[in-house]
Amino acid sequence: MLNTKLYKKVHSLAEQLLKAAQKEDVSTFDNLYKELNVLCLENEGNEKNHPMQWETLADFTEDSDEALVIYKKALALADATSAHDYIASINYAMAIMLKECGENEHALQAVQQASKQVGKIGDSTLQQEITDLLASLQ
Repeated sequence: MLNTKLYKKVHSLAEQLLKAAQKEDVSTFDNLYKELNVLCLENEGNEKNHPMQWETLADFTEDSDEALVIYKKALALADATSAHDYIASINYAMAIMLKECGENEHALQAVQQASKQVGKIGDSTLQQEITDLLASLQ
């Protein structure tokens, strides 16, 4: 279960990271990224460890290979708790990244996994995005 305090902290950091990225404020972005990374590492292995924090960290990780490693960590946590919403969103994010890297076969596998999960959560927006990505990869 996601701790409310953790959710608010990660959400706040994500908003700040997005603003820093939009302003191309590299220094602020790097400091916020480090703060989010430390938060994830501090929670790793305890009851606060949650796929949402890792997915968010991966979303803001600029190196694709590193981001995929972090997404896989988030996915393992989501799988362990059958968190269908996170399984769907993480696989979708991975599929987008893989497609951008030209790894269409792996992207297709990830988006197919996302598609299997999204029907279980009732998120019509995510379902449409997954459907569109799936169609573009087939």
